[in-house]
Amino acid sequence: MRDALGAVQSVLLLGGTSEIGLAIAGRLVGPRSATVVLAGRDPSAMEAAADRLEEQGAGRVEVIDFDAAASAGHEDVIGEAARLAGIDLDVVIVAFGVLGDQEADESGGDGALQVATTNYVGAVSAGLAAARRLKQQGHGTIVALSSVAGERVRRANFIYGSSKAGMDGFFQGLGDSLAGTGVSVLIVRPGFVRTKMTRGMAEAPFATTADAVAEATVKGLHTGRQVIWVPGVLRYAFTVFRHLPRALWRRMPA
Repeated sequence: MRDALGAVQSVLLLGGTSEIGLAIAGRLVGPRSATVVLAGRDPSAMEAAADRLEEQGAGRVEVIDFDAAASAGHEDVIGEAARLAGIDLDVVIVAFGVLGDQEADESGGDGALQVATTNYVGAVSAGLAAARRLKQQGHGTIVALSSVAGERVRRANFIYGSSKAGMDGFFQGLGDSLAGTGVSVLIVRPGFVRTKMTRGMAEAPFATTADAVAEATVKGLHTGRQVIWVPGVLRYAFTVFRHLPRALWRRMPA
């Protein structure tokens, strides 16, 4: 449970190699030497991340297997994370996702299905499992890493964008359903973030970094926000974009 100053004692990162997720965890661990559980598919990468988190002040870091597409096991993953933490889970970060390849995925194969399964179905399954655990505790916050790509879906990346639109809408509804339980949801909507996932891609306007997203997220946690945009100017940009006629929107540059 968080202390009187809002410092957390435990963090579960679903998507244990996510650069943004790890940056958030790194900013949360110091004040109380928090325990972190990294849940993902790459044990060696998570072990390296664990070493960095310990250097940043984590008291203990555990690593467990997690596959966003294997929804049947999500309840067990959440339970195992709580057991390894040894205390209640204060913050659960939902940070997994795949970009896909829009052109290739439109042409055929199962790439589009993998994007939808990971980004939306996996988020729904893991989000509900986390919410049930936190409701049982009576406290905790789910941090859902969404994207401005889901705020209004563009022709250039409509497969990824639609998966994030669904994921974002789900966590909005989940947050509303948890009102009064002691559990909350913080939705984080970054724009283009410079990470390994986006390396080699043309940057969109207002590009940001994982550290900037982490800083804004931790601030949002401390102030009790429900939704944040990173950088904040995107909130106002999309207020305009949301109302553009479709004929104009589809001609917007990628």
